[in-house]
Amino acid sequence: MNVIIRNNRSIGVVDKEMKIKDVQTMLDIMASAHYNSECMGVVLYKESLDESFFDLKTGFAGEILQKFANYNMKLAVIGDYSHYTSKSLRDFIYESNHGNLAFFKGSLDEALLALVP
Repeated sequence: MNVIIRNNRSIGVVDKEMKIKDVQTMLDIMASAHYNSECMGVVLYKESLDESFFDLKTGFAGEILQKFANYNMKLAVIGDYSHYTSKSLRDFIYESNHGNLAFFKGSLDEALLALVP
């Protein structure tokens, strides 16, 4: 994990090669980001997340976001979401981008700006 400092805040950027298929893996990443680097947020690449994350019926996205809420950390996911046709997923992404916990952005710069305005 790389750590980027923006406005005196640490943000962990997870390597693209990291595969997150379960909640425990995400918790391990969060713990590493927080305890090793005092990160206030984590940036993931869409490719790192198991595709079940984007199928809201699985509950995987909800579980992940609940952990971020519980531990008072922010999340940004970088990727292209245009090929998803699910209205619920599109609504979820829209609502997330207008909140203050999780963001779905197209680039690292956009993700960093969302996490630390």
